[in-house]
Amino acid sequence: MQRLFNFKEKRFAVYGLGLTGKSVVKFLKKNKANKIFIWDDYSIKSNLKLKTKFKLNLDFVDYIIISPGINIRKSNFKNKLLKNKKKIITDLDLFFLKYRVKKSVIVTGTNGKSTTCSLIHHVLKKNRIKNKIAGNIGRPILDLKFIKNEIYIIEASSFQLEYSKFIKPYCAAILNISQDHLEWHGSKKKYVMSKIKIFNNQTKNNIALLNDLNLKKIYRRNKFSGKLIFIKNNPIKFKDIQNRYLQLGANTNNVKFAYFITKLFKISKNNFLRSLKSFKGLSHRHEFFLKYGGNMFINDSKATSFESTKYALKSNDNIVWITGGQPKKNDKININQFRKKIIKAYIIGNHTNFFVKKIRNKIKYEVTKNLKVTVNKIFRFIKKKQKLIILFSPASASYDQFKNFVERGEKFKNLVKYNAKKFN
Repeated sequence: MQRLFNFKEKRFAVYGLGLTGKSVVKFLKKNKANKIFIWDDYSIKSNLKLKTKFKLNLDFVDYIIISPGINIRKSNFKNKLLKNKKKIITDLDLFFLKYRVKKSVIVTGTNGKSTTCSLIHHVLKKNRIKNKIAGNIGRPILDLKFIKNEIYIIEASSFQLEYSKFIKPYCAAILNISQDHLEWHGSKKKYVMSKIKIFNNQTKNNIALLNDLNLKKIYRRNKFSGKLIFIKNNPIKFKDIQNRYLQLGANTNNVKFAYFITKLFKISKNNFLRSLKSFKGLSHRHEFFLKYGGNMFINDSKATSFESTKYALKSNDNIVWITGGQPKKNDKININQFRKKIIKAYIIGNHTNFFVKKIRNKIKYEVTKNLKVTVNKIFRFIKKKQKLIILFSPASASYDQFKNFVERGEKFKNLVKYNAKKFN
């Protein structure tokens, strides 16, 4: 029998003290780790003595746990981290090392991860199958109370998978792949290879789910051990889905994967479709949140790339589109197929010239730079109009003006609600 992982014998360095980093420190202390060295670029950056101590100890710890999103190639500890790269793991690894998780589903991909994980969680719960959801969505996974027979639904980002070494999901799924986070990974090839690591430790008793032919070739080439299920056809028809949110084109693939995954846990097609009726969707993902004078407001702040925004543009007509933010490296913005759908665009953020170049001479637009001005102008624009879709789908990251896409989305919703009362 394999020896249990003994935290008391190990020394750890924790890099990053966001929600994930704090949960890691708490977990390591609870499990009486031998030594814990901590650093955060923001909260303790002025403590040079501690910084030096942390840097020196990277050579002597057994594992380095890095918070999601930290790019070691841009870190102050770059050389030390690259030298000790084999020691770098994630909070997901600690979870699997500690609990020997048998019933787990890990979902990754460029788009749809959060919705798919939430959908799986919802369907299983509706069918009285105990499960928890964590990872890149909701609570950090180490904050969960582990219960042996429960199913763990985990959303994993490419950042987490890049450094994970011990995860072993019962079911691993890659929903889709398109260019994203290239400024972090360096190239699409490296981005794809970070995703494919999700299958590394699977055995013949585990399931791998794909629907992309290129990924299938890579899977075969790497000779992974899991049982590959390649999804060719979609058994869930549009007419069978009695849920407006899930009928959106953006959710076709999410519903398909959720069906195949919940089927592994003995959920029938009829029970799956029945469960879909009560699924409410996620905040900031094509969120219908206000109807005003016959016009609909949609918060799609989670659309941090044009690939995500494309789904929203495809799914609507008569669009007043709010876009702009921090562009992603090599993101291709081409609105040619949506020109007839868009009535007018408003461009916000600190990189408006980038977006102007992409839409100039194609659609009407106005540079408004911030959300407050934009929403006010839109209410004046729609005053005597009806049946317009006001779509906030930025097609870019939020970091130029906001902490994250959640803060950006909440700001938009609050401004819309305020103006709705003001113009009433």
